[in-house]
Amino acid sequence: MKKKNMMSSLAMTAMVMMAMTSCNQSSPKMDSKADAEPKAPAGLKIAYVEVDSIMSQYTFCKDYSLILQKKGQNIQNTLAAKQQQLQAAAANFQQKIQQNAYTREQAEAIQAGLQKQNNDLQALNQRLSTEFQTETDKYNVALRDSIQHFLNIYNKDKKFSIIFSKQGDNLLYADKAYDITKEVVAGLNKAYKPAKKAETPKEEKK
Repeated sequence: MKKKNMMSSLAMTAMVMMAMTSCNQSSPKMDSKADAEPKAPAGLKIAYVEVDSIMSQYTFCKDYSLILQKKGQNIQNTLAAKQQQLQAAAANFQQKIQQNAYTREQAEAIQAGLQKQNNDLQALNQRLSTEFQTETDKYNVALRDSIQHFLNIYNKDKKFSIIFSKQGDNLLYADKAYDITKEVVAGLNKAYKPAKKAETPKEEKK
């Protein structure tokens, strides 16, 4: 649940962006030769978008990343507090055992109770982790959909044949002339309608 891993996951998900439109709806003319190889359409238009810039400048990403960060911190705090309680109870039990403060039946009952607390803690850890992953997946889907939706509208006028996503060195070379990141980020932020007031995640409970 570390922020770095989260952001990496979000960045990887954002790489699915790609809008493709057809520049010519008419049927291609057949070459006189039967085995003529297909040719790339004339005037092919391409562009690319820097994924890292979207992750750092798109307001939706920044807002939701903060929500996930707070939720993750709440989960960690909840689990840490319960772990400390269990450790304190186990230490106290061990001390009382050494002092012969319990009968055999009492010791067995307390030990069983401690084991149940430990099992409950493990189950809580699993449940909260699953909930957090579900929330993260939900965000990733929303991010992908918002980008694809914007690019579909954006490209009606621009008419790019291909829009690549660029992250790190996944493109060996890209001329800055084909960089439309600023336009895309500005358009995404203009279209983004944040909630009036983001809900602050409450402390997780068992």
